[in-house]
Amino acid sequence: MKRKLFSVVFSAFLATFITISCKKEKPLSGENTDVVTAKDGNQFTVDTLNSKVEWKGYKIFKSENTSHFGSIKFESGDVTVKEDKLQSGKFVADMTSLTSEDLQNDAAQLEKLNGHLKSGDFFEVEKFPTASYEITKVSALSEGDYNTVLDGNLTIKGITKPMQFKANVLVKDGVVSIATEPTDLRREDFGVKFQSPVENGVIKDEITLQINVKALEKK
Repeated sequence: MKRKLFSVVFSAFLATFITISCKKEKPLSGENTDVVTAKDGNQFTVDTLNSKVEWKGYKIFKSENTSHFGSIKFESGDVTVKEDKLQSGKFVADMTSLTSEDLQNDAAQLEKLNGHLKSGDFFEVEKFPTASYEITKVSALSEGDYNTVLDGNLTIKGITKPMQFKANVLVKDGVVSIATEPTDLRREDFGVKFQSPVENGVIKDEITLQINVKALEKK
């Protein structure tokens, strides 16, 4: 009788142990093993005075003499580094700082263009004062002009789309430097659909963005 009772108790214990073990080994629902852990490492803060987004827009056709170009400042941002390698990051751009740089010598035209770009026809900065890019995956490149591929989510006017950049990333002496390859995006994907009258020329859907970030290690 004792043997039988022991056998029953042992079997129940074994079944419970196996069940618990299986539950522990089962991956979390929706878990993506390709995504780098966001906060596992040393934290760096974006130096907003020495970081910016450079942009270029095109009219009629994509060439230098029919384009406007300028910059956008960062409001905030941080990156995570582990063992001298970039792990993740998020950058928040101040869209109210958007400005053209090719019209710096023409104050009237500069004010007119900046006002138009910030209006509801384009980026509607009063309603959407910030844009952001959040890095979700970092991959090394062994060939070409850039050493890293950044995958992430770009948010403009409250619309989020996946966006990939090639970049040169350097981690040295408590500073992280990130310089992306100039990369095109479709402005209409982010709700920027304004088109000028035909007599003024057609505005291209493509906008070229380049992110330049300097981040300093938190003390």
